[in-house]
Amino acid sequence: MGKFALADAELSKVMICKRCKARNRVGATKCRHCGYPYLRPKRKDIKVKK
Repeated sequence: MGKFALADAELSKVMICKRCKARNRVGATKCRHCGYPYLRPKRKDIKVKK
């Protein structure tokens, strides 16, 4: 997590399209960009490069 917990919570309230990687609202049933119906939640943890 980052420095600001409140900001991290707001940024993670999005769904990501599995086809085009567009950001969508939480309640979306399909992608706003390409119309693909399969969305995933945004990752909560931050990946660190090694």
